[in-house]
Amino acid sequence: MRGRRRGTPALESTAPDSDVPEEEVPPSRRHLVRELVIFAVAAVVGFLIVPLLIWSMGHATLGPYNHGGPGGLLADFMSGLAHGSTIYWAVALGPYALTLLMRFLYSQARGRR
Repeated sequence: MRGRRRGTPALESTAPDSDVPEEEVPPSRRHLVRELVIFAVAAVVGFLIVPLLIWSMGHATLGPYNHGGPGGLLADFMSGLAHGSTIYWAVALGPYALTLLMRFLYSQARGRR
């Protein structure tokens, strides 16, 4: 039920119940949820998968990593992110930026028919 009050009298909420059918969810909320899922997947790829791919390519071509294995690289990567290094953030957010670019190019190509 929409607008039904829940919780204790001191902590009342007018939030809608979560059992609202999918058809009744506004398109803007569906769009927001879709965008958050895309960002979450791209963030996992950027924060974990890409650094491990970089490590594996570097290990294959340059030899062992000086600070240990893949765990050492991830620790150094997270340290670089914590220090605000631009290149580390570019690697971490690169998958989402590429996703946005591909979606933009697709929308432009689709609109030119």
